[in-house]
Amino acid sequence: MNWKANLQVLDLEPGDRLELTCRKCGHVRYLTGEALLARAGAVQLWLYQVEQRAKCNQRGCGGSMRMAMPRAGETSGFVGGIA
Repeated sequence: MNWKANLQVLDLEPGDRLELTCRKCGHVRYLTGEALLARAGAVQLWLYQVEQRAKCNQRGCGGSMRMAMPRAGETSGFVGGIA
């Protein structure tokens, strides 16, 4: 099992962001916990179900989306080198 099968929309905080990337065209969009919690019937969904239902909204694409949950402060650029 992965993190998408362990979390429901109910578990998200309103400020949480989910990054959706189109597998076909590479378009990136973000969903917030607040937007998902406001959708009727979406509160009980598992995050893998949200990912399965998500489609690209770029004109003419409609491809399936890959979900990621970016964490603030976890990534940083490489600082350093060979001394």
